[in-house]
Amino acid sequence: MPVKLADIAVTLDAETAGAASEAETAIAALNGRAWPALAPLARLLLRTESVASSKVEGLQLGVRELARAEARADAGRKVGPTALEILANIDAMELAIEQAAATAAFRPADIIAIHKRLMVASATPRLAGKLRAVQNWIGGNDHNPCGADFVPPPPEHVGRLLGDLCRAVNDARLPPVVQAALVHAQFETIHPFHDGNGRIGRALIHVVLKRRGLAPSYVPPTSVVLAATRSGYIAGLTDFRGDDIAAWIRRFAGAAYTGARLAQEYLDAVQALGERWRGRLSRRAAPREGAAAWAVIDVLPAHPMITGPVAIAATGRARAAVYQAIKQLVDAGVLAPASKSRRGQAWEALGLLELLEGLEAGRSPRVRG
Repeated sequence: MPVKLADIAVTLDAETAGAASEAETAIAALNGRAWPALAPLARLLLRTESVASSKVEGLQLGVRELARAEARADAGRKVGPTALEILANIDAMELAIEQAAATAAFRPADIIAIHKRLMVASATPRLAGKLRAVQNWIGGNDHNPCGADFVPPPPEHVGRLLGDLCRAVNDARLPPVVQAALVHAQFETIHPFHDGNGRIGRALIHVVLKRRGLAPSYVPPTSVVLAATRSGYIAGLTDFRGDDIAAWIRRFAGAAYTGARLAQEYLDAVQALGERWRGRLSRRAAPREGAAAWAVIDVLPAHPMITGPVAIAATGRARAAVYQAIKQLVDAGVLAPASKSRRGQAWEALGLLELLEGLEAGRSPRVRG
């Protein structure tokens, strides 16, 4: 039975306060820079964070396979179950950050709405948006909690505990990174749903950071770091449930700091890639200023594998102009057809998927391999 967040005595020693401050400085720096093509780059980081959060739960799909699945989904074609769940997590994270973070007062109903978006494409859609009504546990066996690694509170306490959690989300007395660390760990301790708790809990990190104004535009891909050290992540949550809350805050702050610094490096790398794309297009076709081809390049960071309808919607340009732009970009070596079939055709933004593979693996773009 977790204690109320309002009753937790948070004493920040110098080391813990310093780790939280460093993380907040890095997140602020990530969001303080005037990046070009703001929305596409913001979605790139959101997508990466969502994929990494799914990976923590064992939902893994290669970068290229997920990009192909996303393009098929955009074209209304059939997509495999793992890809569907990961894409649903991207939607849920987007809902969490863009809608729930903007509400005047965050409520349990907002958490339920995020869960509904997440689970609608899962193997158990009937559970989408429904708090658990039975006891659950992590580890052990499926029949009883004997030998379980963790047993959350009984279901009759879930509603009250979520109300307390939301009051903590709306409270601005703690430093933002400390607040996000506590909210996330408390949510995982409550474990209010049958499934999807980890992904929802990591979405709440970004709800807090955006509500506090620390990350208004760019999500630091904290889950990339947590996924890379899953055993340490679980150990940190165990620290929170024991007597060492400061150890969990330091671990979380370290992940947030590393994620924010990594994001800055990759946004630089994507910006440089965009300049190379523009150079290739200029040398090959030299379209006039304001032509659709330039607009398509601007939106490519958000769509590493893009379809015609998505390019039309993202750029707001006419169909004929967009397809002519795609042809110019293929000729210039910016795009490449993803398949030989013309039905539901998609094009890969050359060089971007390789960058995404490195980002999702937590590797610096300066490191090869």
